[in-house]
Amino acid sequence: MANRYLREQNYIDGKWVDADSRATIDVIDPATSVRIGTVPRSGQMETRRAIAAADAAFQTWRRTTALERSQLLRKLHDLILQNQQALAELLTLEQGKPLAEATGEIRASAAYVLWFAEEARRVYGEVVPSPWADRRILVTKEPVGVVAAITPWNFPSSMLARKLAPALAAGCTVVAKPATQTPFSGLAWGVLCEEAGFPQGVVNIVTGSAGEIGDELCFSPIVRKLTFTGSTEIGKVLLAKCAATVKKVSMELGGNAPFIVFDDADIDRAVEGAITSKYRNSGQTCVCTNRFLVQSRIYDRFVEKLAAETGKLRVGPGLEPRTQQGPLIDLRAVERVEELIRDAIDKGAGIAIGGKRHALGGNFFEPTVISGAGSEMLCMKEEIFGPIAPVSRFETEEEAIARANETEFGLAAYFYTADLARAFRVMGSLKYGMVGINEGLITTVEGPFGGFKESGIGKEGGRQGIDDYIDTKYVCLGGLGS
Repeated sequence: MANRYLREQNYIDGKWVDADSRATIDVIDPATSVRIGTVPRSGQMETRRAIAAADAAFQTWRRTTALERSQLLRKLHDLILQNQQALAELLTLEQGKPLAEATGEIRASAAYVLWFAEEARRVYGEVVPSPWADRRILVTKEPVGVVAAITPWNFPSSMLARKLAPALAAGCTVVAKPATQTPFSGLAWGVLCEEAGFPQGVVNIVTGSAGEIGDELCFSPIVRKLTFTGSTEIGKVLLAKCAATVKKVSMELGGNAPFIVFDDADIDRAVEGAITSKYRNSGQTCVCTNRFLVQSRIYDRFVEKLAAETGKLRVGPGLEPRTQQGPLIDLRAVERVEELIRDAIDKGAGIAIGGKRHALGGNFFEPTVISGAGSEMLCMKEEIFGPIAPVSRFETEEEAIARANETEFGLAAYFYTADLARAFRVMGSLKYGMVGINEGLITTVEGPFGGFKESGIGKEGGRQGIDDYIDTKYVCLGGLGS
């Protein structure tokens, strides 16, 4: 498929370049297992040059006005929307999600860019009342410097959008490392920024060895902030490495989202929300439902309705118009899902629907509902990242809250109830950074995205999303007496 946004080189200092060794990494279509193309297998030296380019560009970029940065970001937003079809097709080709979902992700990417184009002009300082008659106290805001952004394979466009956009809006420059499984959507940002007119070196994109590139980004004293989306395990490693240079960090890590359905809930609405939350991107999202907790009185009806709706999902290649669920990212992900199902069955659970590889073969897997799930099962304790919906029974509100909170994660949680008082009680008791009440899809650019506990540090989106790219400086101006 000819696509002008498919680039097979790094983007460093405004130039498209290969790895020094000329070594490459194959990029595979998860729907067909066919090679799409290659990207450079870069390492320390390429990353070091990208950091140097970003540092040189920062000296000028930081001095641009908020209005200038806003205007460039608006141009970038317009380019994304004008080319959303090509960008969405590229995303589906390398990631596998249905084209409708990919198009939604590209539009979300554009929305993040527009939001931070507007926020660029709202980074306000302060004049603080001084305790001294001859001095003035000022609080000013400055860009933090060179930003390193490491993004995952499941949302390869929008995850970079909500890092790149606030960084550029604040006056920072960026070195980005997209996931090697889905690098083309990341490299496409180089094309877009080039077309929008961003100066060379302001945005740099490097593909290759996660270890070598990551170490250089973490240990370089020039890089003053690292933002990462990925697993909690890798996030902890990066945090430890960033401590050597005391960088600012933003971490959007793993999740174990509960989906609680109380017996006064609208069951049909809850099932609709469950389908959206669980099976979007084949369950490969950090905020999708990981475990369902359903009150006993409605448990059987909910499982029956959820299984019926799950069975209606159309599985197929993402580029086919009727597809509602695409493949998993690779065979390892399929084997992981099978492992979780075996564990659940061995511990007494049942399969309400699905439970095996899809007839299409390859990386396709049947959307699955597990009934009789217990807290001891791996699918209730670990992040699934696949199309499995384990459903467990609970008796009381207190039990539901306690079970929802018994995890080291705290990213997203969902619950359904018609009781307004209960809505406020439960909302206040859930230890999660994001809570959906009677809604299964809550992410929006206007809201701060981020979790508690081991699900991360910092926020992306909302007015809070630009804060981690800014240094706050206190200035005491003296000698003002008469």
